[in-house]
Order: sequence, then structure tokens, then C-alpha cells
Amino acid sequence: MGINKELLEILACPKCKGDVQLNDKGDGLICPKCKLLYPIREEIPVMLIDEAIKLS
Repeated sequence: MGINKELLEILACPKCKGDVQLNDKGDGLICPKCKLLYPIREEIPVMLIDEAIKLS
């Protein structure tokens, strides 16, 4: 399981339009500016603000 590196380069946080990073587990994308985790389900990033998980 993983996300295509080229896809990761073009994805942006839908809230702030900033860059996102793959988390350590590889099951989500983190926006460090908004402190949100966007989950990856079945190898598809769910880039919906309502689905994001707030990080502390």
C-alpha cells in the first residue's frame, strides 16, 4: 500500500491550499499548517475537510 509520489506532489490541503505530507504509517496525509490528517482509504486520499482528523 502506498501513494504515488507524483500524486503526492500535486495534492494540496483543501483548506489552506498548502503542501501535504504522507504520515509515518502511510495511511494519511498531514497538512502541517492546518494540523489536519486526511485519511487514505483503499489507496485513495480522502481530501474532504469534513473527513479530516484534527491533530493535537
